[in-house]
Amino acid sequence: MSVLTKPLDPLSEARICLPHVNWQQYETLIAMFGDRPHLRLTYLEGNLEIMTISPEHEMLKKMIARLIEVYALERDINLFSCGSATFRREAAARGLEPDESYCIGTRKDLPDLAIEVVISSGSIDKLKVYQGLGVKEVWFWQDNRFSLYCLNDSSSDYDSIERSTFFPDLDFTLLATYIQPEAEPQAVKAFLQALRQQGGK
Repeated sequence: MSVLTKPLDPLSEARICLPHVNWQQYETLIAMFGDRPHLRLTYLEGNLEIMTISPEHEMLKKMIARLIEVYALERDINLFSCGSATFRREAAARGLEPDESYCIGTRKDLPDLAIEVVISSGSIDKLKVYQGLGVKEVWFWQDNRFSLYCLNDSSSDYDSIERSTFFPDLDFTLLATYIQPEAEPQAVKAFLQALRQQGGK
């Protein structure tokens, strides 16, 4: 079995890619690594990628989560946190742990929304994984901007979208300006103030 690796830097994200991994082996690895929150396992049709999460990655994903949760609270949107739990579907041969995920309206078996922070590129197309899981909407944060995708019920493919179907009034350009982990408390407060100036509760 060949293994592809990237150099290990304690401040970056290291990846190990394993081909020809069957479902039972994948579930065994989940059980082995399940208590290590700084690892992500992404599985797609026999290919497994194991990635370490850098401090920068953790700060960014928590910053985004706080802002989204403040927005939902301020706009009276029923948001249910799913976090970075492992979601998998054997029939589709897919599984992963989102950086953050949510159900909207009611709690469900799978999240409606997944959020991914991209600092370094991986070998597995996560949209294909989410497609097989049936996650309705996926947001990627990369290079200081959001890219949004919505699952098309007709084609079962993801369409690139400008606005969220779950948060149609959320201005993502505005949201991006407050993703400042180094000034997290002040940024969250300033974002809340901006929302109230726009009009809300």
